[in-house]
Amino acid sequence: MRTLVQWMFSPLFFLSFIFAATSISQNTGSPAWLIPLLLFAIALSFVAEKWLPYEKAWNTPQGDFGRDIVHAIVNEGSLALTVAFIPIMTAIVPHFSIWPHHWPLLVQLGFAIIVADFGITMAHYFSHKYSMLWRLHAVHHSIKRMYGFNGLLKHPLHQAIELSAGTLPLLLIGMPIEIGALLGFSAALQLMLQHSNIDMRLGPLKYIWAVAAGHRHHHVKDGTRGDVNFGLFTHLWDHLLGTFVTNSNERPSPRNGELGIGSQPNYPQNYISQLFQPFK
Repeated sequence: MRTLVQWMFSPLFFLSFIFAATSISQNTGSPAWLIPLLLFAIALSFVAEKWLPYEKAWNTPQGDFGRDIVHAIVNEGSLALTVAFIPIMTAIVPHFSIWPHHWPLLVQLGFAIIVADFGITMAHYFSHKYSMLWRLHAVHHSIKRMYGFNGLLKHPLHQAIELSAGTLPLLLIGMPIEIGALLGFSAALQLMLQHSNIDMRLGPLKYIWAVAAGHRHHHVKDGTRGDVNFGLFTHLWDHLLGTFVTNSNERPSPRNGELGIGSQPNYPQNYISQLFQPFK
């Protein structure tokens, strides 16, 4: 049974919540229903991590849980506000009204995910190349353990940069508010799976889908060894950039004590300090 769950949990988790979200959107027309659905997804993620941990030590808070809750509330709240302002932005910002409204909702969402994945991946990639971007992004890399909830840990300015890179092309072609809400919901699910402490099995999917099995390599604390696997939803752009890696004898998946920022082992861990650290 455990082996079956290891193989099936991640795809079932993602697809089930996506289908539920699109169904709710079609039947209610209100993105507000996505909030309780996301809370349920977070709770289910915690249960799965307790049952099938990749690293048992990562299930124990290290004085970081309250901080991570604040990060999640601020970042998801700002995302919700951004989605709410989509109609205003499309009214103000010049755009081409060529959004494929006639496509099925799931296909529209898939298209939005692919476009956003490219923009966010490239913003992430350049955040490891340029000092000022890295200072903002370092907040996310300060984590010492990986569990689903800290996928939402980001400096709000860096989230704004990634969000702009991922959604501006979509806004320019007239993305509707319901797709914006579903895209934000999909990104939250993906971030949970990407940082999950579940001992998941992926098979050939590991070469395409950017979940925890590959993303743990991105959080190693040893120098530039973490400059790999930048993708949010997929590894497609990592293959093109030459930054994709997977588990091997030469590069085993990181374990407890191997995450963080090697050059800044005492990086601030409370929320307020992390807001101001990039500007010091």
